[in-house]
Amino acid sequence: MKSICVTLVLLLTCLLTACQIPTGKKTNLNETTSSTSQASYTEQEKYQETSGETAQGIERWWLKRNEKHQTPEVSDHIDLSKYDAYYVNPKCKKKKIFLTFDCGYENGFTPKILDVLKKQKVVAAFFVTKPFIREGTELVRRMKREGHIVGNHTVHHKSMPTLSDRDNKQEIIDCAQYCKEATGYEMDHFIRPPMGEYNEKTLKLTKSMGYKTIFWSMAYVDFDVNKQPGKDYVVEHFKKYTHNGAIPLMHNVSQSNAEALDEVITNLKKEGYEFESLKKLSSY
Repeated sequence: MKSICVTLVLLLTCLLTACQIPTGKKTNLNETTSSTSQASYTEQEKYQETSGETAQGIERWWLKRNEKHQTPEVSDHIDLSKYDAYYVNPKCKKKKIFLTFDCGYENGFTPKILDVLKKQKVVAAFFVTKPFIREGTELVRRMKREGHIVGNHTVHHKSMPTLSDRDNKQEIIDCAQYCKEATGYEMDHFIRPPMGEYNEKTLKLTKSMGYKTIFWSMAYVDFDVNKQPGKDYVVEHFKKYTHNGAIPLMHNVSQSNAEALDEVITNLKKEGYEFESLKKLSSY
């Protein structure tokens, strides 16, 4: 009887802990996803509000938008320059932009996104999970053939600060190895931390593995396939918030992104922006 009571207390404690949500004044454009299936990926991926403070050793990437086409205020607890981590091109004083897409699963819009990029002669970066590679092997091959970066988004899209160094290495290595085995192409050494969650330990680890960590300076809620912002919203978002050296975060599952991308690129080109590969990021 005593052991049963102890077990119940422990279970209750775990449930209460899991339900705690950090609060704050700044907006965190943070994504929480599970890439094991389309359903779990969509249901769990959410933007949260947080002060950006550490919770159990976890830093959550956030940004504060401005409409003056300037680099936004972002999470600053850790000096990213020490770990080859970026959210903008740090020395960019010209109108340059680096498009990035997170790919947890395929929702039918990646081919159209690639068609637009090819038509506009624009390169981008696609951060892929192992399930995406498995589902969209030919899409990943096409990305590589057409000059895009294929970056690491890990195998299972787990919060890196919650894992051991050994498990994080396995998540990264297994994703990269599977990319090579399935597509014949090497994965590029760029990584986006799942859920935008990180800490000094994980940044140090990814740097030691030869990866550049890529956060973002622009983002909006585009991941919910049942609550899309709409084409016009995406077009206006880029008009308002694009800045020199910007690294926008977009999701490949978004119908709005697929519909808006051609107009977004055309508008930005008219404003004098050039689209570049993450391989051209300036060093600190």
